[in-house]
Amino acid sequence: MAIAVRSFAKINVGLRIGPLRADKFHELRTVYQTLAVHDVIRIEARRGDGIEIHCHHPGVPADSNNTCWRVTERVLRALKLRKNIRIDIEKKLPVQGGLGAASSNGVATLLALEKLLRKRLTAHERLHIAAEVGSDLPLFLIGGTALGIGRGEEVYPLEDLPRFHCVIATPPVGVSTPAAFAEWDNNLSPAGKLTGSSPSDRMAKFSHALYEWLNNSNFSATGVPANARDRAEALLLDLVRTGIENDFENVVFPMYPVIGQVKGVLVRSGARYASLSGSGSTVYGLFASREAARKGALAVKATGVPATVTATLRRKDYWNRLFV
Repeated sequence: MAIAVRSFAKINVGLRIGPLRADKFHELRTVYQTLAVHDVIRIEARRGDGIEIHCHHPGVPADSNNTCWRVTERVLRALKLRKNIRIDIEKKLPVQGGLGAASSNGVATLLALEKLLRKRLTAHERLHIAAEVGSDLPLFLIGGTALGIGRGEEVYPLEDLPRFHCVIATPPVGVSTPAAFAEWDNNLSPAGKLTGSSPSDRMAKFSHALYEWLNNSNFSATGVPANARDRAEALLLDLVRTGIENDFENVVFPMYPVIGQVKGVLVRSGARYASLSGSGSTVYGLFASREAARKGALAVKATGVPATVTATLRRKDYWNRLFV
């Protein structure tokens, strides 16, 4: 018997890098949002033991460096089971793209294993395994719109944002997240150099901006309750007004100018809001309509950069569409 499960992408709606912690991670603030675009994970359990990873993408490791491998190892240990597990990854999401693909693959594997083995982990066990394997994994135990704090692994469900049409564009460069953090530390964070304030102050300002934006989520820009489409449009305008941005743009764009250029194309093509996701290399744009998003994707493709039209995925839809 085999189980197939969708492994959805995420974007970061704003990301603020805070002070370096005692554990050598940075304090972060971000809003995660899942997207409809996805990989597909197929899992089969057989007699014996061992873990096999199969994927045609050369950038996906087939050993213990793979997130699915590390999750599977911990799930089997927690359930006190010995099985031979084969995992096939149908890769559609970019590798090292800032869309949380590897993290999503890991959580999809966890959920598929529970169903395949007909055993359930406790909520605490799920969260412990996810947080131990990586900072972005716990998000995918929630889905939809979520607040991420700590190093990103401490997540809290927020009221789902309305559906946004989205273009994701991934220039053919791989951005190392550790390298991006190192560049941030070298150039931006000491004594507030180039930022104008301390890391803690900047975290507080970002939190206030998020509160201001999300607190107005039930109203249009005029303060009048809006229908779903009007509310989405008002939220996008307010997102720009509150100045919510991704700090990684300050270091990633100078390192890889093509990524910043793609953001410019999205903005000029009518994106109401455009941003780097995570540490990149994917840039996304949020559009008022699917037709506008389609035109934005065509503009990006004309520059030679792959682009896909998708949409944000609310929490209920995330869970309803998880299993193939």
